[in-house]
Amino acid sequence: MAALALSGATLLAQQPPAVMPVPPVLQHYKPVTAERLLKPEDADVLMVRRTYDGWGYSPLKQIDPRNVGRLQPVWSFATGNTSGHEATPLVNNGVMFVSTPGNQVLALDAKTGVLLWRYVNPAPPDVITLHRTSRGVALFGDKVFFARAEAVLVALDAKTGKEVWSANVEENRRGYYISMAPLVADGKVIVGTSGGELGVRGFIAAFDPDTGKQLWKVFTIPEPGQPGSETWPTGDQWKTGGGSIWVTANYDPATKIAYFGTGNGGPWMGDQRPGDNLYTSSTIAVDVTTGTIKGHHQYDPNESWDWDEVSPPLLIDYKRDGRTVKGLINIARDGYMWFLERTPDGPIRFVDAQPFVKQNVFRSVDPKTGRPDVNPARKPGTGKRAEFCPSFWGGKNWPPIAYNPDTRLIYIPANENLCSAITGREVAYQAGSGFVGATTELMIAPGADHIGEVQAWNVDTKQKVWTHTFANSPTWGPMLTTAGGLVFTGGTNDRRFRAFDAKTGKVLWEFPTSSGVIGQPSTFMVDGVQYVAVQSGWGVDSRSMQGRLNNLRPGEFPEVPEGGTIWVFAVR
Repeated sequence: MAALALSGATLLAQQPPAVMPVPPVLQHYKPVTAERLLKPEDADVLMVRRTYDGWGYSPLKQIDPRNVGRLQPVWSFATGNTSGHEATPLVNNGVMFVSTPGNQVLALDAKTGVLLWRYVNPAPPDVITLHRTSRGVALFGDKVFFARAEAVLVALDAKTGKEVWSANVEENRRGYYISMAPLVADGKVIVGTSGGELGVRGFIAAFDPDTGKQLWKVFTIPEPGQPGSETWPTGDQWKTGGGSIWVTANYDPATKIAYFGTGNGGPWMGDQRPGDNLYTSSTIAVDVTTGTIKGHHQYDPNESWDWDEVSPPLLIDYKRDGRTVKGLINIARDGYMWFLERTPDGPIRFVDAQPFVKQNVFRSVDPKTGRPDVNPARKPGTGKRAEFCPSFWGGKNWPPIAYNPDTRLIYIPANENLCSAITGREVAYQAGSGFVGATTELMIAPGADHIGEVQAWNVDTKQKVWTHTFANSPTWGPMLTTAGGLVFTGGTNDRRFRAFDAKTGKVLWEFPTSSGVIGQPSTFMVDGVQYVAVQSGWGVDSRSMQGRLNNLRPGEFPEVPEGGTIWVFAVR
């Protein structure tokens, strides 16, 4: 009998693992084609800002100012992770895909919140990553594309979550990591790497979606002999020059040009790397067919304030002096609104610029070139302390703005009345180690009665239309706007997710979540019902700023519990 029992156990062990049935909502998964990415169905959210132009705008209007007050949670899902939850919940034909910290991707039934599959591939214990977050996934064909923190790009089967292929984008031990959502454009999967504080040389790379083969790679810091190399006149500093890419580009399918924002230089102090240092703190126009940089606009030559300008400009056509400009609008970390013009061949033209928060670094901006005239007293250096506004976190950090074509307004998550001081010091490069060379201080401007703001500006008149202020909180809330005349955002330390009237700025609805909302909201429709989704999970820079503010004014800035939850709302 014992022998028979052993034989049966052996036979059982030799059986292949049971194959779990594919849930009904995934059995008829609708492949994401290039045509669908160009013109997504109103009900779906197929990329992080929904459309290539980066508007963060949904044509859905079932939820509007008349009924948004009846918005209620219909399901929530605990992700099992803490730290900053910053990714957009994507929805394709009733299936939600969302990434979280911890190298995790979740597929859920968008209507019910039932887990369909979970992909987790924990980073190695010695992983180098300064920002423990993921800003999203990309969809194409029958695959989900996700960039793991340790700079590895993976393709997952959309029906099962199984890994189809993986590609090493760069060596993490050299300081490269990834926090951005991939971009799918021109049949390619495109990513960039974080690591600007670790002495990386920034780059963008494109991969074949079927095989993971690298198709092209372009560095944001030119080597000797390449265009822009003359802005790095000293030695081998270009090799550790920074210019990282950590926010997904916006894209013009008509010209096949993607517009990426680039980060700070390495080290932080510009006097340690003479020259303008292209293409740091810039918008670059990249031909996605070849990877060639076709144009650029640099916001802060020889950048020395940690003003990464990684947010890509929105592709918005606006009016100036009686003509329509094929526009690019960037609300920058340096506290200025930049109105640019895109061209069919790639060069970027400056149109005009103006501050949207207090800014005391620029004495003026050249009306023809857009080059700022910097007050030298406001520029930190090696052994030199300088105070400046806005702070090194910027007038707006990475959280994206939104644009509503019905109101002609852009909506900005701004931080006003925050300033900084930086003192530079010498720093030596060592692979995988900090390459900053600066001591930072955060300050609240004298007499300040608030910090966080949601601002609305008309893109044609450059006039501010409305502002909502938060007395005891900064704001880290990405923006979503809809044809229903609403603006959704979170980002405050009271943990609330809010809906504003897009025309007036009146708060129409708010809901206290389990943590702070720094995720990118989305709205979708299933079976004729419109839903709004967002991740709640405080962490990373929002947590760091919160700590500094509490040191400045103890007790005035409420503590925020960390956590990770997907919230989905509908009108009831």
